[in-house]
Amino acid sequence: MTATSTRSPIRAGLIGYGLSGAQFHAPLLAAEPAFTLAAVASRRVQEVTRDWPGVRVLSQDELLADPALELIIIASPNDTHGALAERALLAGKHVVVEKPFTLDSAEALRLDALARERGLCLTVFHNRRWDGDFLTVRQLMEQGRLGRLFSFESHFDRFRPQVKQRWKEDDVPGGGTLWDLGAHLIDQTLQLFGLPESVSADLGRQRSGARATDWFHLVLRYGELRVLLHSGSVVHDPWPRFVLQGEADAWSKYGLDPQEEQLKAGLRPGSAGWGLEPAERYGRLGRGGTVPTLPGDYGHFYRQLARAIAGEGPVPVTAESAGQVIRVIEAAVRSDVEGRRITLGGSPG
Repeated sequence: MTATSTRSPIRAGLIGYGLSGAQFHAPLLAAEPAFTLAAVASRRVQEVTRDWPGVRVLSQDELLADPALELIIIASPNDTHGALAERALLAGKHVVVEKPFTLDSAEALRLDALARERGLCLTVFHNRRWDGDFLTVRQLMEQGRLGRLFSFESHFDRFRPQVKQRWKEDDVPGGGTLWDLGAHLIDQTLQLFGLPESVSADLGRQRSGARATDWFHLVLRYGELRVLLHSGSVVHDPWPRFVLQGEADAWSKYGLDPQEEQLKAGLRPGSAGWGLEPAERYGRLGRGGTVPTLPGDYGHFYRQLARAIAGEGPVPVTAESAGQVIRVIEAAVRSDVEGRRITLGGSPG
């Protein structure tokens, strides 16, 4: 019997009850017996008490100072992540930070060092490492089914022609789709190929009234391999989610992983059909035939975190790897401003 199965549930406090806090972290915590959601810091008191009767609603200061809480989950606006993570670590708490980790790669390194110094778990919620389509990409590459890879395209397109009044679409630090959707695409890329040699980026504000980046196109170089990361906000007919071109074969895949919509519908990991795609959504090989999409598994994040807190393994996402994502975003912003390719010095593949 493992330590995680015998100890009392880890008492968690959640900062922020917007999309991420309400529809990802709280329900994923509830699905993992190793945790209990004990407190939430949010102005949305009625929503919290409706969704989680008995959970205390506190101020941020009260939550961070609560000695009964072992884990703090930071799901607040992007420009607050670094400061809140530091406060939580200094208070002796394990910490989960919603992506993007910080808005400064140097701060990411400093927080990683602080957590190590204090013997605490610090991890970042890059949940799309456990998208079914991305797991399938990894499997295809590990099996060598496409052969030597020449191009890798990853799109996250939307049809959202109207600009909403929310901080993610404001001209504020951490606003715009590069920090939001781009962080997902970059993290997946780094998991497959590591840090690139260089980054070229074109960032745009296309919609009427756009206040922040709502279109981006990144080219990451790895020797002969080119990785193209793209997102548009006014895309009627989306491009494939992934297109891989290899010497032996190609593979393309439409549609997003179903887990986000399943969470919004009230399903939880372990529910019938969780993370499964219908056969008509399977990716296709260039030479014919489909590849069944592996089941997505967002529940892995908190299962692995419980083991890490119990001293039974690593955190699900290291702060160091999440900090590399910030380095690429910084290079992309600089590339767009200066109109040139930014060298990062990563591996040529």
